Amino acid sequence: MTANPTILVLPGYENSGPEHWQSRWEQETPAFQRVEQADWDNPLVGDWVETLDKAVTDRPGPVVLVAHSLGCITVAHWAASHPGREVRGALLVAPADIDTADVPELVNFRPIPLQPLPFPSIVVASSDDPWCSPARSRLLADSWGSRFVDVGPYGHLNSASGLGSWPEGRALLAELTAGR
Repeated sequence: MTANPTILVLPGYENSGPEHWQSRWEQETPAFQRVEQADWDNPLVGDWVETLDKAVTDRPGPVVLVAHSLGCITVAHWAASHPGREVRGALLVAPADIDTADVPELVNFRPIPLQPLPFPSIVVASSDDPWCSPARSRLLADSWGSRFVDVGPYGHLNSASGLGSWPEGRALLAELTAGR
């Protein structure tokens, strides 16, 4: 019998506040563990990748990643530079297109790695995300070998999107944790 995976939550730039679906999931399921970055407002790709690597290697057994925005890009960088880590899957929600974003604090995450991820993944995108066009979200999903899910017009799929506990996202996460 396979052990239940550890769920690692990876917020994006400036972290996820209390009304964000990631924070709600953590409140509802204490076993979910946020990967705490040292600096949420001035992120450095090397620091964020190494923090994620330590979080994964410090956990016994399988891990599932739940990333939002810049957290998704961190997962892509990490997977490209740390092959062979045990990850059951990744839910990658609203990846930020930092290759075109006009945010000086994020340019060190350029370019976004486009190699296939070595684990199952689902990219969830909104049709009106101001940080990533639907076409670019689909390209990222295709490049990463991810299943692509367009949830319709919900902005950046963050607190402002009014998703609450986002049961649709939980259902997608359940697919990954079940190993399907």
